[in-house]
Amino acid sequence: MAPISSPASDAPPVRRPVAGLLLAAGGGRRLGGRPKALLDFRGRPLVENAARVLREGGCGPVHIVLGAAAGAVRERADLAAYETAENPDWAQGMGSSLRVGLAALADSGAGAALVSLVDQPGIGAAAVARVIAAYEGGSGLVAAAYGGKRGHPVLFAADRWAAVAAGASGDRGARAYLEEHAAALTLVECADVAEPYDIDTPRDLFRLASPGAPRAGEGQ
Repeated sequence: MAPISSPASDAPPVRRPVAGLLLAAGGGRRLGGRPKALLDFRGRPLVENAARVLREGGCGPVHIVLGAAAGAVRERADLAAYETAENPDWAQGMGSSLRVGLAALADSGAGAALVSLVDQPGIGAAAVARVIAAYEGGSGLVAAAYGGKRGHPVLFAADRWAAVAAGASGDRGARAYLEEHAAALTLVECADVAEPYDIDTPRDLFRLASPGAPRAGEGQ
């Protein structure tokens, strides 16, 4: 007679928490030197919205990488509920902030890092939750997609962090890593719940006041 399995042996493996990693260090060069973290969004600094989206989408803990005007960001934005790290080399591009952020997560106990950008307020908690669901379903490399095209947020299982950091440079961030590992990448369509626009130039600022930009949690 075959042994009767215990309930514990039939239980699915426990997945470690997904840490949110918000890259918010940019100086807004094309915005005339206005740090994106401090842009006004519904009466508060934009960084607050981006961090809240990660928390409401299911991330915990949430780490924020600051850089340009880091002191002003800490003073004006309410970030008490989050961990922060400062990138002194923020002017070198997104890659340097990604390296700082992944290093900060090393002792967090997280099983994966979900990376998002501060200047994409059209991406809400629903997209974050979908990417996390794909990770919980067994994928260690996941990205939101919009019309089939890869976008943010992007999730990396912890065993990939060292390789991602090693290849992160300039403003390409993890792009080279994602291209190299495209066969392992799970794309999760999010165009029905989010808009992946960036706030890059003064012509984009109208989007911060647009009612079309989803609020955190909309579409879930």
